[in-house]
Amino acid sequence: MINLIIIGVTAAVVLVALSRTIRIVPQARAYIVERLGSYNRTLSAGFNTLVPGVDRVRSRVDLREQVVSFAPQPVITEDNLVVHIDTGLYFQVTDPKAATYEIANYLQAIEQLTVTTLRNVIGGLYLERTLTSREEINGQLRGVLDEATGKWGIRVNRVELKAIEPPRSIIDAMEKQLRAERDKRATILTAEGIRQSQILTAEGAKQSAILNAEGQRQAQVLLAEGQAKAIDIVFSAIHEGRPDPDLLAYQYLQVLPKIAEGQGSQVWMIPSELTKALEGFASAFGSSTITLPSPVREREPNGPPRPRVDR
Repeated sequence: MINLIIIGVTAAVVLVALSRTIRIVPQARAYIVERLGSYNRTLSAGFNTLVPGVDRVRSRVDLREQVVSFAPQPVITEDNLVVHIDTGLYFQVTDPKAATYEIANYLQAIEQLTVTTLRNVIGGLYLERTLTSREEINGQLRGVLDEATGKWGIRVNRVELKAIEPPRSIIDAMEKQLRAERDKRATILTAEGIRQSQILTAEGAKQSAILNAEGQRQAQVLLAEGQAKAIDIVFSAIHEGRPDPDLLAYQYLQVLPKIAEGQGSQVWMIPSELTKALEGFASAFGSSTITLPSPVREREPNGPPRPRVDR
């Protein structure tokens, strides 16, 4: 019975010793081992052994990239306005020994360093530039943090300003300014549209006037050509037909009422060359006596001129 107890105790001691001797480190982790209180080595991923009672694991360090989000911090800009800035930080431990022994709490140190650097950077910028220069601010923060955390075995990969919240009064003023800018652009665009419309209307009227004038000119040319051609045809027909005095006298008598219809025809003349033609025309109808009209004809008031004829 005693032997069994001794065997059981021995087995338990052996198991405890083995459990304290064997260390299996997960991937992307690093264990800092101290021997008798001083740094001995860094265990990498995989199977590792320790000396029981002599070696101990000081800390377990995560080697993956980590993301830390800090609470919104009040920051004063150069124009004395308080804004709250929410920051996100991406970093990675590159030296587990330095991250363990060079700084007591690197997460708290990174947070305080981020807040201090952020206040220094934002303190030299006006509010408007702060709102529109996030990339510039991120670059400045990353440069300062990476340089300061390098001796801690930490590499800062990226810094992001997640939110910048100005005071409510400033937000209201900015909204009014944006509305005024939009109204201004709308007014300018409306005026530009009206101007373009008027220009196009004037261009259209100009083109229309040019086309109308061109059409009238062509119509007048064609009309003149037609009249000239008609006169030429009539002239040719008259000369070819060789009309006698009787025909000319008859045509003159047909046109005579139209001549008398004019408002300014108070006195009009009858060509003396037509007297012989009129005598021949009268004789053709068998009239024995006809008195030729005198060269001057009188016009009755409110009526067409009337020739004096004595029979």
